[in-house]
Amino acid sequence: MGRGKTVLVRPVSHEVRTEDVAPLRVLAPDGTVTDDRLLPEMDEASLKELMRRMVFTRIWDQRAISLQRQGRLGFYAPVSGQEASMIGSEFALDKADFICPGYRDMPPLYWHGYPMHQLFLYSRGHQHGGRVPEGVAALMPQIIIGAQITQAAGVAMGFRLRRQPNVVIAYTGDGGSSQGDFYEGLNFAGVYRLPVIFFVSNNQYAISTPLNRQTAARSIAHKAIAAGIRGVQVDGMDVLAVYSAVREAADLARRGEGATLIEALTYRYGPHSLSGDDPTKYRTKKEEGEWEQMDPLLRFRNFLMSRGLWSEREETDTIEQAKETVAEEMKKAEAVDKMTIPGLIASMYEELPPYLQEQQKGGTMIWPK
Repeated sequence: MGRGKTVLVRPVSHEVRTEDVAPLRVLAPDGTVTDDRLLPEMDEASLKELMRRMVFTRIWDQRAISLQRQGRLGFYAPVSGQEASMIGSEFALDKADFICPGYRDMPPLYWHGYPMHQLFLYSRGHQHGGRVPEGVAALMPQIIIGAQITQAAGVAMGFRLRRQPNVVIAYTGDGGSSQGDFYEGLNFAGVYRLPVIFFVSNNQYAISTPLNRQTAARSIAHKAIAAGIRGVQVDGMDVLAVYSAVREAADLARRGEGATLIEALTYRYGPHSLSGDDPTKYRTKKEEGEWEQMDPLLRFRNFLMSRGLWSEREETDTIEQAKETVAEEMKKAEAVDKMTIPGLIASMYEELPPYLQEQQKGGTMIWPK
């Protein structure tokens, strides 16, 4: 079987119904299977593709950090440590399903069809970075914290009204779960039983604010109860657990059974962003070391190698491919003409409003002579 089918997924006990919650975990930190009944039924090619994408994404992240420090990229939010939650969740979707991302969620967008060079343009603040290509079911990365949650609810309502069998996934972080938009989106989805998945990557810190200063709830997954939707907590460092949880949520949504809130317990190894954040001021080496022992790549690599499905040669080839792809896509981004103010305005309006027509004719204000 391929990526589109699973048989054995999360048992009901992992759904948030009471005060207690235990995350779904398929693979232990050493890569051994916790319970064979939890393994999603996937073919070998799909398992290897999951690993390839996670390795590729780790290298891409390392290169992007270097490019930002060279001044060739602008805003960038590192993703190392969160590969399993990002890659596993997107892999569980169909290409016609819709992604509403936050600014850190470049990998799900890329694997869903969004060109990498446009993601680089987005980082550079270029207007064409947000020009979603025809056929890619996604919005551009949302820089406003939590705004994608209400957008996702709206897209899901559109699917419902059109009777389309598609699902929407909205990504945000633990900090995003404190925004008003988060509660509005969940409430709307609950009332109308919308086909939407709210995926919260709980990486333990909203910039420097720890989770215990973010909410007094038992877990973020518990917030689903008030909205009347399903709530699930999953080990976000376990790609198979993430895949299973998202695939089940998508299947339920397609059957008209409503929305799901998934809390993925994960960790970002780097800073919140490269805009001055210093994680050493609010995290300890001990804490970082404990999370590194649960590294999603190490865990899944051990699982695959124990079954003869991954080799050092395949990893090396993937690393080289990632480096070449990033270099090529960066060249494409740098070859795009620089933005101009008239060009930016022309791309936003089919017909200029009167006040801009006046400025254009007079050569005043934003219009250069």
